[in-house]
Amino acid sequence: MENWSEGDVSVNGVQLHYYRTGGDKPAVVLSHGITDNGLCWSRLAKALEAQYDVIMVDARGHGLSDKPDSGYSAQDHARDLAGLIEALQLDTVSLIGHSMGGAIIGELASLHPDYVSHLIFEDPAWFPKGDDRAHEETVKRMDDWAQSVIERQALSSEAIEAQVRKDSPHWHDDEVIPWVQAQKAVSPKVMQFGYTASPWWDIVPDLTCPTLIISGDPEIGVVVSPELEAEIRSLNPDVQIIRLDAGHSVRRDQFDAYVDVVTEFLSR
Repeated sequence: MENWSEGDVSVNGVQLHYYRTGGDKPAVVLSHGITDNGLCWSRLAKALEAQYDVIMVDARGHGLSDKPDSGYSAQDHARDLAGLIEALQLDTVSLIGHSMGGAIIGELASLHPDYVSHLIFEDPAWFPKGDDRAHEETVKRMDDWAQSVIERQALSSEAIEAQVRKDSPHWHDDEVIPWVQAQKAVSPKVMQFGYTASPWWDIVPDLTCPTLIISGDPEIGVVVSPELEAEIRSLNPDVQIIRLDAGHSVRRDQFDAYVDVVTEFLSR
């Protein structure tokens, strides 16, 4: 974080914490996945900061941001992010969102298309159209995950780190350490996010800015299945979709390839 700044903004009834690489450069705002925080983007921010002013925000309920009892829908998060952009007096920004963060930036692009120059979704939390079973399973999974957050937070940071290094031995230290810290700081209430995003099939057809979806190998385990990819392409052929040899955390699994794809896309 050398030479990075950090601060807080009051938006949409909550105080949000953010980190910023700074400089008179095009702005890139990063929206993390559920239970992560802004600093979980640190490795990517280091790769982008020479060319971009990178802003990493702790979503409500995460990191150093406020943790209210309610208000964790995708729409709430999107309004928070819009408020951050306004409070920092940013012009149009490029948005990158992972998982939950992907659903959030989709909401934001729908609410304020004039705020966005580029959209990059990293395996967004979207599910097949009309799949009620997936909806029900997601809601149940969120309840289970809320309990797992509580159980994980009862462990020491050392124990959490040992587990993630065992489960994901290929993760770089710059990914592991912030992830561990994020798990200790998150509120279990964030799991209210559940399946609250507006239907992606209502958002995708209206995306007019350059849009990229980066997903991984369905055999490893990702949200954007081949079926979902086909649905997206049918609704908006201009959306670019790339798959890397990775799971749901694409950038952690294939960082160098991910950075190459992101930097090339942002340069357009």
